[in-house]
Amino acid sequence: MKLLKLLLLVTTFLSAGFDTVLQKDDFPPVEEAFKVSAVQKGDVIETKIILADKVHITADTLKYSIVKPKEISLNVAKPEAHEVDGDMLYEKDVLINIPVKTISSKVAGDYTLSISFSGCSDQGICYSPIDKQYTFKGDPNAKVGFFDKLGDALDESNPNGIVDLFMGESSLFIILLFLILGLLLALTPCIFPMIPILSSIIVSQSGEGKPSASKGFFISLIYVLSMAVTYTVVGVVSGLLGADIQSAMQNPWVLSTFALMFFALALSLFGYYEIQLPSKWQSKINSASDSAQGKGIIGTAIMGFLSAFIIGPCVAPPLAGAVIFISQTGDALLGGIALFAMSMGMGLPLLLVGVGAGKFMPRPGGWMTAVSETFGVVMLGLAIFMLGKVVSATITMTLWSLLFMGTAFYMGVFDSSSARSGMKKLFQLLAFVFLIYGASIFIGVLSGAKSILHPFANFTKATVVQGTVGSPAVVTHVEAQAGYSIEKLQKEVEASSKLVVVDFRKKSCASCDELEEFTFPDPAVQEELKRFTFITIDVTANTDEEKALQKHYGLFGTPSIIFFDKENNPLPTKTLAGFVPAKKFVKHLKTIN
Repeated sequence: MKLLKLLLLVTTFLSAGFDTVLQKDDFPPVEEAFKVSAVQKGDVIETKIILADKVHITADTLKYSIVKPKEISLNVAKPEAHEVDGDMLYEKDVLINIPVKTISSKVAGDYTLSISFSGCSDQGICYSPIDKQYTFKGDPNAKVGFFDKLGDALDESNPNGIVDLFMGESSLFIILLFLILGLLLALTPCIFPMIPILSSIIVSQSGEGKPSASKGFFISLIYVLSMAVTYTVVGVVSGLLGADIQSAMQNPWVLSTFALMFFALALSLFGYYEIQLPSKWQSKINSASDSAQGKGIIGTAIMGFLSAFIIGPCVAPPLAGAVIFISQTGDALLGGIALFAMSMGMGLPLLLVGVGAGKFMPRPGGWMTAVSETFGVVMLGLAIFMLGKVVSATITMTLWSLLFMGTAFYMGVFDSSSARSGMKKLFQLLAFVFLIYGASIFIGVLSGAKSILHPFANFTKATVVQGTVGSPAVVTHVEAQAGYSIEKLQKEVEASSKLVVVDFRKKSCASCDELEEFTFPDPAVQEELKRFTFITIDVTANTDEEKALQKHYGLFGTPSIIFFDKENNPLPTKTLAGFVPAKKFVKHLKTIN
């Protein structure tokens, strides 16, 4: 009985204590804690965030942006925040004026302003993130600056968003925009393999002499023009027919043939034999080439054509947007000219390579043997690169390992150090680095690693999960699956109770590899992906079902990433194309709810 009384006394005391705490920590509702307003007065939009007593905002969470008709971040003049225990906070009312002309220079017509932030009470509770939106009337005739449009195009990863930028613009603007976008696409990894190919063409056509700048430029121009014409024709036909013609050239037989061709060229550059046409054919071709003020024009043009098909860029938002623009408007002429301008922009670095080959190459001599052998190594690398799209990662890594170690031996890594001096010692050091790296890749092969960039991945990562993303564990690699149809994907999406992200990739896609190497493994991306079911689809085979699947969701090429909400509805405005850096991808994932 005494024990029962004691328990009753303790329960009464605790209940009274909790009631006291609840009365003491009577937090204001979010509407009272943060009173947000945005009103246009003349040439400015006055925004206010009135804070309740003992409430603050975390400074780095305060964002101002336009969310309609398109998403644009605004760089506004924020008041100075105060540091409290290492955190930058706003503890007083936040008053910010946004000039209307700042917005009208970016969008025309009506728009929606978003004010988002996170805030907490000083007594220890934090409110859910807040996002207030306000719609304003805009000038439909406002002129958005060219560089603002260019910035929007560069920041846009949704192909349909690129199409929206094109609609209503002048033909001159579209062509100029594509030219600049082409220049920026030239910096993508897919263009890099074309540089050694073009360089080897210039070296092979220079014979024993030093090519002039004009000759190097002429060879490069032929190569770039043939590449540009190929992109243009493929893009126009793809847009009108809704087909990805490049996929037809990405089958194992074609890729293996070109890998074998690069291997044969490498052996030729090492001096084991010379590849020549029959003398009768050679004299006729040389005669025709000489009359055209060049040498090997036909071969150069063919290599440019094949490079566009086989080693050309993976899909990027501008390229996909152009093809979709052609398919939606039927304006093949404007679309074709725009694609040609973009292709020439992509080829500009290659033209510089041609000019530099003549201007900066030293006089003929023994160095040309070393140059030829260097290009031989590059050709072997290209052969492995092409073959890697067909064979397993284990075989590909083994070949890379042998190439690096073989190159080290070829460079004389174990030659007597006393026989070398000056720069030759640095050359031997480079050979030693190649040897160590090649050996590291070989160790990675034995451990089951999948990437030459991370040969020790299985030694440094605690967990490796293959399959569906969404479990609390960190996902370091997701295996792509082939054989998907519209029905199969829909079933998997409907089976998920989460948001769904679907990544379309091909083995021949360099940007796809970038996403897998740098974006998806990023810790911030992994954390955000816990809200999603992650599906990776390999469309390398390009079957009829896979073609229908991509067409169903309005996709052109790879990499493409689509999203579904929790009700299994696709979100076309959230579709991404091309490589997306981790920071930008995290930001994009946060917008999907």
